Amino acid sequence: MTQPADLLVTNAEVHALTDPDRTHEAVAVRDGRIVRVGDAFEVGFLKGAETNVIDAGGGVVLPGFIDAHTHLEMVGRHLVHADLRDVDSPAAAVDRLRERAAETDGPVLGFGYDESTWSEARYLTRDDLDDVATDRPVVAFREDMHTASVNTAALDQHRDAMPDADIRTDDGEPTGVVVETAVDPLFAAVDSDREGTEQLVRAAQEHANALGVTGVHDMCRQSHKPRVYRDLAAAGELTLRIRINYWSDHLDAVEETGLRSGAGGDRVQTGAVKSFTDGSFGGRTAKLRAPYADADETGQWVVDPDEVAELVAQASAADLQFTAHAIGDAAVAETLDIFANHDAERLRHRVEHAELLTGDLVERFAETGAVASVQPNFLKWAREGGLYESRLGERRREVMPFSELLDAGVPLAFGSDCMPLDPLFGVEQAVTAPEASQRLTVTEALRAYTAGGAYAAGEEDLAGTIEPGKRADLVVLADSPWDRPKSVADIDVTTTIVGGEVVYRR
Repeated sequence: MTQPADLLVTNAEVHALTDPDRTHEAVAVRDGRIVRVGDAFEVGFLKGAETNVIDAGGGVVLPGFIDAHTHLEMVGRHLVHADLRDVDSPAAAVDRLRERAAETDGPVLGFGYDESTWSEARYLTRDDLDDVATDRPVVAFREDMHTASVNTAALDQHRDAMPDADIRTDDGEPTGVVVETAVDPLFAAVDSDREGTEQLVRAAQEHANALGVTGVHDMCRQSHKPRVYRDLAAAGELTLRIRINYWSDHLDAVEETGLRSGAGGDRVQTGAVKSFTDGSFGGRTAKLRAPYADADETGQWVVDPDEVAELVAQASAADLQFTAHAIGDAAVAETLDIFANHDAERLRHRVEHAELLTGDLVERFAETGAVASVQPNFLKWAREGGLYESRLGERRREVMPFSELLDAGVPLAFGSDCMPLDPLFGVEQAVTAPEASQRLTVTEALRAYTAGGAYAAGEEDLAGTIEPGKRADLVVLADSPWDRPKSVADIDVTTTIVGGEVVYRR
């Protein structure tokens, strides 16, 4: 006799994302796995006396979203400290920071400003932040986390630890804007202890679940997050599946302790080893083949290519996946050259961001077999008058050619880099992208945010689609993205399920 299901999701439009032309009416779950997908009448036979039945109200059921690149503690900081993501001017940012200053006696921290969206498109300066407070540090981190603005107190406190080359000046005087390595001591100074990190993670996972996210690939560097994740998992309080991508600082430790990519339990596992190559477009530190459109410079190496090559060789020899941050076309080219020598397809080596792909880079991507771990929400900067146009001019048309990558057979894994952490916003950006080479169908974009993340983790047999035997990680949407492709971001998530357990209900 067939055992009853633990959970039924019915009265639904179920998109398994295996066959784009077929939908189902219901899903049955037992012991955290999908056991049946089909019409409501057939699946209804698995209802027992104790089966939890969720009436989806005609909503759309999809595989749970997997964010392939995020920083959960940063999501938590947006929720706990001054959130600067939606301010529209330097003055509004200063006002938001003043509000935060009134709430705390300690350093005043703000996260997520993006000057490229302001009519007065400039970085926050030392003068701006001195207007917030002069008796304690004030730090505002730009959205890309490669640039920060500081007041005089913060600059005085941390300047000795900042390379002069990464401190922006005007007539020899620091402007209060710092980039790349000069940002590191600021992050170290604001880093939370274990208890503080747990507070940030709890806030972030609640937010993520409300957005339909069931798994994340989290970038970890000198953080308490790995301990917090494992403690929450042991207590049965982790409502996300976490894949930890350890910074290359930890490569020796990861190798010495015998960790391997994919090792771990049901909720927390070891992922890749990560390194930078270049910086960001916002800070003009992404490494380009030709100069920026708005500056006579080509960016910089954050980590020298020779050092990256050594790290990739060490990780590959230990059967560890490697993932390299590479944004400019010069950085992507160097990264692909390195990956080509180190079994990229088998180990699922990844290029994070891969924003500017000029010339032959799409073809070279396909040849290496590397995963393109990309952020569709960055396409918000690809619109007319946006950041890419100002930094790259006509080369903006070669930014993030998702359609070309997909046509060439390059695996796409969508993530957010928490700018913002919202899969439906990312899907809308990909579906409505300004260039045909960037634009995906709704199905393609959703698959990149589900099956793409599963493939990047080597878990395509466990997650990413709705099929019997796979994990019961599901999201229910109030409306169909196929019916409203230009407003996908406005669709409400009504239910999020991880391992057959409801972790969010609107």
